Amino acid sequence: MPEPIWFQNYDPLHNAVLSTLVAAIPIVVLLGLIACFKVRIHLAALLGLLCAVLIAWGIYGMPIKPTLASAAFGGAYGLFPIGWIILNLIFFYQLTVNKGLFDVLRGHLAIIAPDPRIQVILVAFSFGAFFEGSAGFGTPVAVSAAILMQLGFKPLSACGLSLIANTAPVAFGALGTPILALSKVTGIDEIILSQMVGRQLPFFSMLVPFWVVWAMVGFRATLEIWPAAVVAGLSFAVPQFLVANYHGPWLVDIVAAVASMGAVMLLLKFWQPKTIWKLDRPAEPSAKAEVIDVSPARIRQAWTPWILLSLFVFLWGIPAFKSAANKFSAPAFAVAKLDKLVARSFPVAPEPTPEKPTEPEGAVFIFNWLSATGTGILGAAIFFGFIAKYSIREMICVYGQTLVRVRFSLLTIAAMLGLGYVTKYSGADATLGLALAKTGKFYPFFGTMLGWLGVALTGSDTASNVLFGSLQKITAQQTGVNPVLMAAANSSGGVMGKMVDAQSILVASTATNWYGHEGKILRYVFFHSIALATLVGLLVFLQARVFPFTEMVPK
Repeated sequence: MPEPIWFQNYDPLHNAVLSTLVAAIPIVVLLGLIACFKVRIHLAALLGLLCAVLIAWGIYGMPIKPTLASAAFGGAYGLFPIGWIILNLIFFYQLTVNKGLFDVLRGHLAIIAPDPRIQVILVAFSFGAFFEGSAGFGTPVAVSAAILMQLGFKPLSACGLSLIANTAPVAFGALGTPILALSKVTGIDEIILSQMVGRQLPFFSMLVPFWVVWAMVGFRATLEIWPAAVVAGLSFAVPQFLVANYHGPWLVDIVAAVASMGAVMLLLKFWQPKTIWKLDRPAEPSAKAEVIDVSPARIRQAWTPWILLSLFVFLWGIPAFKSAANKFSAPAFAVAKLDKLVARSFPVAPEPTPEKPTEPEGAVFIFNWLSATGTGILGAAIFFGFIAKYSIREMICVYGQTLVRVRFSLLTIAAMLGLGYVTKYSGADATLGLALAKTGKFYPFFGTMLGWLGVALTGSDTASNVLFGSLQKITAQQTGVNPVLMAAANSSGGVMGKMVDAQSILVASTATNWYGHEGKILRYVFFHSIALATLVGLLVFLQARVFPFTEMVPK
């Protein structure tokens, strides 16, 4: 006899305010323990997960077996593919450090852009955007933060600035994955969604280079390097707008990032700031780098691993390659006691009809080990290892050391994704979303903040779009707002939540070997996240209500 389907209830206490407060408890516990009580992040994540399980079972009435299965499903997804990316990226990074190549890279960047204010634009914004477009899933933050640390940035600055910079490109990350997922759950054409997002985020692509430098040095010092900020932002925003509107979501970040990097480096051949700003501390040399050789041959060696990484990540991101790889190496496992046993209810899901009843939620773990981005990074690391004349034994030793280094990070990611999946399958996330949706004529603003909340909860713009995309469309239709605008706003607003989600913060702290200081990073970026999300919300409100901004919405 088949097991009965459990339908979500978004007001389990029969009081919208109380239900919303209870739904928020796991997130408040997680972030509060990290930011206010300085509890180690893996312990905070485990306690947050425990709260989510107890609330799903005890308050929402979700059967205990699906509750525990959703926690296990989230934990598995946290380890693969996300933890797999972090593990192999840190392994790759450590191989370059052990050969002294990171010091050469640092020295070369210091010659090209001696001012740290320009370095943060070039590395965290432009270079980071390329990895966002190719891979996503925390890759750009890890790479940018590690490079900034080697350039002499303090760990807090390296982490915080990398997180702030990794915003405007996120909606088109991993070859447009968030937009493609949004199209799937809303039924709105992916090109139309790409156009709408492409008429929102370019404004912030021009702003973020200024913003990240302002967060670093203040307003007056930012004005001294305004040409670099203008060139970086404009050369990113224009291709972002053009590709998003006239091609689609797939290559937006890659084209814009390459254009931005090239434009900034060209500018630096003819212009440098009058005053070179200095960091509070010198750059950190690695253990094996006594004298930095920045000869042309050595510079080529230093850039080789990063070129290899870019090529491998780009190859692994091509849909045709993923499709071919998945034919041979992507076993799928239906999660027992969860798959097709939980169903969303109206208004999060469309109102069921006899012709089209509500479809239960799927829960299938796809172990696409060959096509996973982390595997591409591992391939790049091994290929570089042989070029750099590592023996197989040496690479195995470095990999073992890396595994020990990131063990708590992997535990934390598994617990946080477990928390996110429990809230998703119990309906607690939708309770929070519905509270923001009940804001009447101000819904365009608060609907955008819903996207921010979704990414802050899940750590992924893609997951937020899957989570709230249908709700945004339904609520927009009920309130007389263009559904295309609000579906896109979920993604555009969500990118500003990327810097405060615990997963991204953890990736940054792991990459900089600053594990245990996540609370400081959260406090550093929180204001910037709220402020930028508010600005996106205001833009969306204008596009919904005020002429001529309303003309920006595709008809």
